[in-house]
Amino acid sequence: MRFEIETDFPELTMCDCSICRRKNALMVKVHESQFRLLAGEESLTEYQFHTKTARHFFCKACGIYPFHRKRVTPEYFGINVHCLEGFSPEGIPLRQAVGASMP
Repeated sequence: MRFEIETDFPELTMCDCSICRRKNALMVKVHESQFRLLAGEESLTEYQFHTKTARHFFCKACGIYPFHRKRVTPEYFGINVHCLEGFSPEGIPLRQAVGASMP
């Protein structure tokens, strides 16, 4: 699977909800107009839980979690920056998102 994003990385987030805490993803928020899936759509599988609004995508072959459609702002993707080739989070502000207490 290959995708590209456009962002200036204003901040990165970590969420404390049950799924994000367990997968330990480090995310950047990107508007859908700044995300392009270039290849591998057939390799994606989707997982939904709780309100079934957020759409979490995983690779069927390796299980890697590259991105999700956000619950509160579904026109945005949360991109797992650990999936970006050559990316370093050094120096980017980190915000702790409070997902565990969302209704």
